[in-house]
Amino acid sequence: MTSHSISAAASGTWKLGDRTVHRIGFGAMRLPQHGEAFAPNAVPRDRDQAVGVLRRAVELGVNHIDTAAFYFSPLRSANELISRALSPYPDDLVITTKVGPGRDPAGSWLPHATPEQLRGQVEENLRQLGRDHLDVVNLRIVGTDSLAERFGALAELRDAGLIRHLGLSNVRPHHLAEAQAIAPVVCVQNMYGIGASPEQEEFLRICGEQRVAFVPFYSIAGSGREAGASTADSSEVHAIARARGVSTAQVRLAWTLHQGPHVLAIPGTGDPDHLAQNVAAGSLSLSGDELAVLDSLHHETA
Repeated sequence: MTSHSISAAASGTWKLGDRTVHRIGFGAMRLPQHGEAFAPNAVPRDRDQAVGVLRRAVELGVNHIDTAAFYFSPLRSANELISRALSPYPDDLVITTKVGPGRDPAGSWLPHATPEQLRGQVEENLRQLGRDHLDVVNLRIVGTDSLAERFGALAELRDAGLIRHLGLSNVRPHHLAEAQAIAPVVCVQNMYGIGASPEQEEFLRICGEQRVAFVPFYSIAGSGREAGASTADSSEVHAIARARGVSTAQVRLAWTLHQGPHVLAIPGTGDPDHLAQNVAAGSLSLSGDELAVLDSLHHETA
């Protein structure tokens, strides 16, 4: 597990609609800056470093990148870094973006997009990425209200050829049912990791039954969320990491992937060494005893 050449292919594959991706991907949220994502005083990441990390991810077999037009810091935009680093894009690369939230040029959050505003958000992602269509677009929402009008607007853009596949983010099971009645859903992107709520565990199971990919965010960071992982991992996680000669982040990622073949991981980093470790976690097969310890911890902290 110390190798810097383990491929994302070791994590296995899943199909997002008609696109096959490795189960270890890359999340671009924290790529534009150092430290916490969306912090108003964030220090922009060195452009060459960010570009290098993206290119190295692809070299390591990553073919699923998660991004959004609202992932930016002063001077840096995740989408434009992706375009600079990877365009012309490899044929097997799937770029997933999300719409709904928005930020003004100063970085302040705007009200979530109305159905009429979603087309503009889709077109902005197309422009920044230099694409004529988007592989997967997730509708991200807040709350429990109906998403039918907003998802219906995206379904129309799918029918128009601007979007290939649709997904959901930060949703509940009733949202998935509501969306599926309008158009196919290929993925659900929700917060999940060791200690996630029983409701999310049940939702993960529902997605598996429906052959919908479940794509956790914050599977490493946990309660650290946008700020990233803390060093406060439990003794159980540390013990398994020491015994295996890996990091606690790798243990968390491996446990997440063990939750089902439909579970995809999208850890993000701007550090080349952490990138290689994240990708290598896809090859870490936890034993039954290790899984039992981590499962117990998961249910204790949920």
